[in-house]
Amino acid sequence: MHAGREYGLKQFLQWTRRDIYWLALLGTVPVLLYQYAGLKWIAIPWVPIAMIGTAAAFIVGFKNTQTYNRLWEARQIYGAILNLTRAWGIMVRDYVSGAGSSILHEELNKFHRQLIYRHIGWLTALRYQLREPRAWENMGKSYNREYLHYYKIPELETPLEVALTSYLSEEECRYILDKKNKAVQIIALQSMQLKELFDKGLLDTLKHIELERMLKDFYDQQGKCERIKNFPYPRQFASINLYFIRIFVYLVPLGMLNEFAKLGEHMVWLTIPFSVLVSWVFNSMERVGESTENPFEGGPNDVPISAMTRTMEIDLRDMLNETNLPAPMQPVNDILM
Repeated sequence: MHAGREYGLKQFLQWTRRDIYWLALLGTVPVLLYQYAGLKWIAIPWVPIAMIGTAAAFIVGFKNTQTYNRLWEARQIYGAILNLTRAWGIMVRDYVSGAGSSILHEELNKFHRQLIYRHIGWLTALRYQLREPRAWENMGKSYNREYLHYYKIPELETPLEVALTSYLSEEECRYILDKKNKAVQIIALQSMQLKELFDKGLLDTLKHIELERMLKDFYDQQGKCERIKNFPYPRQFASINLYFIRIFVYLVPLGMLNEFAKLGEHMVWLTIPFSVLVSWVFNSMERVGESTENPFEGGPNDVPISAMTRTMEIDLRDMLNETNLPAPMQPVNDILM
């Protein structure tokens, strides 16, 4: 997530500079052929190009609206996870009690810590799974790889097996790392411990049901995240959007040749800067939509799930009255992950 006031023009130009290079080439070649090779026939009327541009504008607008909706839905889901996490913390602390039993205070605190730390482990496993690459995602593209110099993806800096050791026991880590869907199995471990606590009399029936319902809610939110992660913006819409934009930018300089030639003998050279400008606007709109398609892939416009997970960890550990809390994550070059 960009946490600054705005992307600077310099950043935007750097991000799209490779596009500008080939757009400039597309604008230059027709002018050279028109002026020096005498190929006047390559100039085509502007009206059909304008009609294609109108269709391209509609479909680009549709795509950007839908990809923004995917981004906003992902942010709402993680907001729900944050709220449920805080509720889980106070319910574990207050529901799992030694009332009516001879359990020691220290042992009770151990159970609280296990349930809360295991939940942080679930948050950790979930965000690592959401950062796994998919074939349709865009992080492998050159312009995104270059931009990675300006920020870091925490999930690529520390392996999952190392990250989980802070929250799970050694035995639980070995068990979880052998599973396909690690986040799902961590919730299953939570349920197993709740049953043990119920059998020991540390949870009454009503409180046990409430905590199990919370686990079900966590599964619901994980499923929503996985739906966005594993179901891309429909490829037919993404493909037709790309084709319309490419057809339009290929034709723009051909349509401008006659328009600028009417202004004077050498005015045809203005085709180059103006075709680049018009094509860059349309191409950049398509790029923005593309970079918003997958809100968990690790791009600079993603939902900041790493920072939100850190916030949840701070809140939960604060409920345990810990004092050595991790610091909130800060933006790097205005990018918050």
